[in-house]
Amino acid sequence: MINKIFSYIRVSSREQNTDRQIESIKEYCKSHNLKLEERDIYTDKASGKDFNRDSYKALKLNLRQGDTLIIKELDRLGRNMEMIKDEWQELIKAGIDIIIIDNEILNTTNKTDLEKTLISNIIFELLSYMAEKERLKIRQRQAEGIAVAKQKGIALGRPNLNLETLTETQRKILEDNFDRFDGDRKDRTLTAEEFMNLLDLKRNSFYKVIQEYKASK
Repeated sequence: MINKIFSYIRVSSREQNTDRQIESIKEYCKSHNLKLEERDIYTDKASGKDFNRDSYKALKLNLRQGDTLIIKELDRLGRNMEMIKDEWQELIKAGIDIIIIDNEILNTTNKTDLEKTLISNIIFELLSYMAEKERLKIRQRQAEGIAVAKQKGIALGRPNLNLETLTETQRKILEDNFDRFDGDRKDRTLTAEEFMNLLDLKRNSFYKVIQEYKASK
């Protein structure tokens, strides 16, 4: 059986262009004397949140032991590092060689099984560490921003909605329609849901405003 070259390309939405990835993969194949047929290029325009993508699933059905899969960037597989690691290991166990153009240290071609395992484990641990460091850095920046805002007396979070914070329009709607909502049973023509929508309030804020309004009458 002749081993084949496949490639996988992914963008997150239909509006995004795949040309950059296609061009990079074709240039790589040309410079490394690899034959990639057009029919063996699989493309998805879908989120990388999981591997439930039509073209990717079709690709896996066609991959055979000894084949090579070329991808431009590691995150074209997906955006969750743990999921990517599990998928990577599944491909390796199936005997598929993987080439990541932008992370050539991950390439598994011409490597022993032990080398493939060692390389993938070390690199994925490093990438996971870097991703976690980036998340911590973002959280630290957010905490520092909140601290500075508090020092300047800038209010943070959602405003405390109540009867006093209603706009003039909301107050008028409340006054004009309150009896339709809370009047005698025979006069009630307005449901809580409808009144909430009229006032453009969430449920908790709505009932808080209603109680305050009733107490003020």
